[in-house]
Amino acid sequence: PEPTSAEPISAEPISAETASTQTASTETPSADPPAVVPQPPRTHAPSRDPLHGVTLEQVLRHLIDIHGWDYLADRVPVRCFMFDPTLSSSLKFLRKTPWARKKVEDLYRFSVTC
Repeated sequence: PEPTSAEPISAEPISAETASTQTASTETPSADPPAVVPQPPRTHAPSRDPLHGVTLEQVLRHLIDIHGWDYLADRVPVRCFMFDPTLSSSLKFLRKTPWARKKVEDLYRFSVTC
């Protein structure tokens, strides 16, 4: 068969990838692509949440250092604060108990913002 386009004839076999790029390159775009306007780098506003980037251990240590175990036991009446309190037992309990963790986090927020 005789070639019908203006492309030169090559003796090499055409692969599927080459064929798709050749057909894509012969198509003429209908319009120029839109100009890309450079955007300034996005900077995120700092979080207003005092818990952002603070671990539960840091929260608990802060409350213990500032207020002590007795204060925590009065505000959040749980056994891990009232009887022989330790940091590790309290962390285990707070990680498993959402309502107690929320109370401790609320105490931290109040402590930090006031």
